[in-house]
This record gives sequence, structure tokens and C-alpha cells, in this order.
Amino acid sequence: MTDTPTRTWRLSLAPVRRLPSWSVLAAGSLVGGLLGGAYGMLTPPTYTATSYVVAVPTGKTEVNSALGFAQAYGRVATQLTVLADAREQAGVPVPTLQRSVQAATSPDAPMVAVSATSSRPALASDMANAVSQALIRQANAAKRSTHVQLVQFSKAAKPTEPTSASSEVTALVGAGAGGLLCGLALLARPRRTRQDDDPVPAASVPGPAAAADVHGQR
Repeated sequence: MTDTPTRTWRLSLAPVRRLPSWSVLAAGSLVGGLLGGAYGMLTPPTYTATSYVVAVPTGKTEVNSALGFAQAYGRVATQLTVLADAREQAGVPVPTLQRSVQAATSPDAPMVAVSATSSRPALASDMANAVSQALIRQANAAKRSTHVQLVQFSKAAKPTEPTSASSEVTALVGAGAGGLLCGLALLARPRRTRQDDDPVPAASVPGPAAAADVHGQR
């Protein structure tokens, strides 16, 4: 009684197994491209604005000292004390600044880049400028002891183009990922073995001429 469902399942999978490999890859790429394009269209674009501040030595301080302080200020830029000072000018709470603001430094120049990301271009530039101004205030409050001050090098401008990937790019990425996954699945699938209900190959029987030769040799 259990043979009938098993046999029906195998018969239903037979057309799928007979499909060529290229059709499976094409189907995976098509589905992945559709999903990637839908993700790019439904996800709102994001904009990034960057403000630059530079560390300038005061008095007889060496340039290498300013470079070292720039590295230190780059790590301080996203700390709670700086963000709390910048929240009023930015117009957003501190948790939003923590998620949206990043700082980067250069190993060759005493410069700190403060970047902010938002779905609104104006808000991205406001957050970057607010954090850079707060960092300048925090650093210059100790310039008598550090002999290094921060100066605004370039303010963040309102971005005109999104930095997030477009729907065309996400569709291409999805198509590539879908084709790759289907290719790996084809490589990892088990080889088809003979089932119990498969026809057994008939045994080979020697022809009359071969049988006569065998009797003649005897």
C-alpha cells in the first residue's frame, strides 16, 4: 500500500530531473534579479554628507604631534560627550547620531572626516556639521595643554545624489547571487542511483556464432 505514493512522487519529479542545468541557472538568476530589483525599489535611498576638520599645531609643536592628535580626535568624534554637545544643533537625539555618524582619519594628513548618513539630504549635512563643530569645541577647550587646535577645513554640503545602490545595481547583484546559489545546488546534488522500480538491464546472451565457437574449442 505504501508503493503507490512513493511511485507517484518519483513520477512527479521526473520532469524536473530531466530539465537541463542551464534552465535551473537561468531560473535562479531570474528570481534573484526580481528580488534584488524589488529590494532596491522598496528601500528608501540614503544620502551621505562629510565635513572635514584639520589639526593645526600652535606655538612650537611639531607637525607629527598634530597628526597624532588628529588620530585621537577621530576616535573621540563619535563618543557620547561630543554627540551630546551636537544634538541641539543637529536637531536629532543622541541615539540617531550614534547610528548615523562615522569618523575617519588619514595616516598621512592631520585631518578628520566626519560623515553622516540619512534618508534626507539636508539632515545628513546638518548632522555632519553639528558633530564637527562639537568636536572642534571639545578639542580647542584643551589646546593650551595639547598645543594643537582643530580648524574647520570644509563644511558638509547638502548631497544631491544618493550613496545607496540603485535598483538596477541590486537587481544585478540579486541575479548573480541567484545564479551562484543554483550552481552550487547543482554541484552538491546527489547522483541519481537506480531505484527498486527502475527496469533491470537485461543480461547479455551470446549469439549463435559465439556459442558455436565455444563448443568447437571444447
